[in-house]
Amino acid sequence: MQSPFKILVLNQIAQVGLERLPPQSYKVGEKEDAPDAILVRSHDMHSMQIPDSVRAIGRAGAGTNNIPVKDMSARGVPVFNAPGANANAVKELVLAGMLLAARNLAPALEFVKAVSAAEKDDAKLAKKVEDGKKNFAGVELPNHTLGIIGLGKIGSLIADSAIKLGMDVLGYDPEITVDAAWGLPSQVRRANSIEEVLKASHFVTVHVPLLDVTRHLINEKNLALMRQGAILLNFAREEIVDATAITAALASGRLKNYVTDFPAAALAGNAKVIALPHLGASTREAEDNCAVMVVDQVREYLEHGNIQNAVNFPNVVMHRESPFRLAIANANVPNMVGQISGAMAGAGLNINNMLNRSKGNMAYTLVDVDSPVAASVTASLSAIQGVLVVRYLPKAE
Repeated sequence: MQSPFKILVLNQIAQVGLERLPPQSYKVGEKEDAPDAILVRSHDMHSMQIPDSVRAIGRAGAGTNNIPVKDMSARGVPVFNAPGANANAVKELVLAGMLLAARNLAPALEFVKAVSAAEKDDAKLAKKVEDGKKNFAGVELPNHTLGIIGLGKIGSLIADSAIKLGMDVLGYDPEITVDAAWGLPSQVRRANSIEEVLKASHFVTVHVPLLDVTRHLINEKNLALMRQGAILLNFAREEIVDATAITAALASGRLKNYVTDFPAAALAGNAKVIALPHLGASTREAEDNCAVMVVDQVREYLEHGNIQNAVNFPNVVMHRESPFRLAIANANVPNMVGQISGAMAGAGLNINNMLNRSKGNMAYTLVDVDSPVAASVTASLSAIQGVLVVRYLPKAE
């Protein structure tokens, strides 16, 4: 009988997600020795000694910058995330950010707070408020252009809401997936470059992952292309935007406001910066959605070898056609499938079904065979040069 899987939890994961791990099959805790998998939110794992027993890591959120993904890939360990699970929460915050900037709500709130603290007479307070409100006149969103850089789940939801608010939406995403394209409202106009988006938009919101190629994606050179008085929103990652260039653009009036979920020392105290304390996914619903999604993915991998939404592995999902399954992670090199098939044939195993996919330097294979697999077979597969992990996953009766 399969021993219970051990799950190490590094942060507070929503209980609704953890409850999807049946207690008869899983041991879940903050001090599990030799865990089979790790569940994490914001904990920085780069300085952590990750046990050799770990077969999967699940991040209850979208970004995986706090996880040593490259090291895990070298060990054949998939790193799962929950793309789209917090999309509605981020969408709502972006819309709130646009309204904060468009209607000058942040300075207006500070004005009322200051006047209220200084003036206790209702009649005088009302007059001061009435006299001062002209300083905070703003603009309405309809008939303004919103540029969206990155048209994944979040970008698509923002586009849909902005269109319903009467905005003209211009989008750019050279890496858009087929699923994302299907989910995009037909009214979104397609831009051919970031520069085109920046030139044409009154508001620009960025929704791309932090990669080497996206670091300082918004910089001094392309900020100079924006309309005078434009508003830039960053609810993706701090480093996607060059803070020094933002300071200069705000000082020149090129940008009216910079709205961000990532406070930075370089922007502290700037009255034109609206900074929130990383609230993008901070809703009960988003935390629940992320926990459920990533727990289900980790469980499916541990029990059946299926992979969906791993940042370093291809999606490989195969319905079981046999109780006897092998899951093999290996370097994406020629003749690997042939060697795997040959090793099984040499052991007298008949392959019922087989699925192989690759993603960059990583390849992954699921094989269902018609009879039990001996330890000697997994050992011979593990000995093939380039094979990183071999897991035998017999289905419990």
